[in-house]
Amino acid sequence: MNIALIGYGKMGKIIEEIAIQRGHKITGKSSSQHPIGELDFDEIDVAIEFTAPHFAVKHIEHCIDNNTPVIVGTTAWNDQLPYVKDYVTKNDGSLLYASNFSIGVNIFFDLNRRLSKLMKNHSEYSPAIEEIHHLQKMDAPSGTAISLATDMMFENENLSSWIHNENEPPTTQPGQIAVTSFRKDGVPGTHTIEYKSAIDSIEMTHTAHSRQGFALGAIIAAEWILGKKGVYTMQDVINL
Repeated sequence: MNIALIGYGKMGKIIEEIAIQRGHKITGKSSSQHPIGELDFDEIDVAIEFTAPHFAVKHIEHCIDNNTPVIVGTTAWNDQLPYVKDYVTKNDGSLLYASNFSIGVNIFFDLNRRLSKLMKNHSEYSPAIEEIHHLQKMDAPSGTAISLATDMMFENENLSSWIHNENEPPTTQPGQIAVTSFRKDGVPGTHTIEYKSAIDSIEMTHTAHSRQGFALGAIIAAEWILGKKGVYTMQDVINL
């Protein structure tokens, strides 16, 4: 499989390493020094995009316009998701996006939904999310934390919104999920779900030990999407 890397920072380099290990070829690399318009898409089977929120939609459009499936790991652009889905559908394209490509995190997403459904009849428990990432993480809260909060609200109609703060938990009202972000040197990503009452607490945590899991998941997604049309997420890949 010939892969184009849209974004060649730390994550792009790890993806390149794993892709080669799995027998694939990197046939194009786009970065701030080499914009996406310089790539020859005739030699590309699939593109993997890890850049910044303000670039993501233009990159998706460019890949779709060049009939190339695109895997998107950039987060914080989902306010434009309805437009992007429509663009992909109208142009018979292929897009797979995820707030986190780690197989373990996607299992964690499933467990979070199940736990939220169980907790909807136990209003004595206050829900909270804590996320910790490396100092270079650009968005806060993380896309993974937002996905967790969104899923919690979907499964529990008593939860209506989330409120975010950095370094210390925010003050919440009934029906709100407290989301707290921390930035620490060398932390790939840790997410904790907590339900706390006066008598006990329930906690569930996913801890990434390196970025290898994110990169491997993106490659698995790229392998999976070949030959498919439409808009997908990582949940489709692992079939949870």
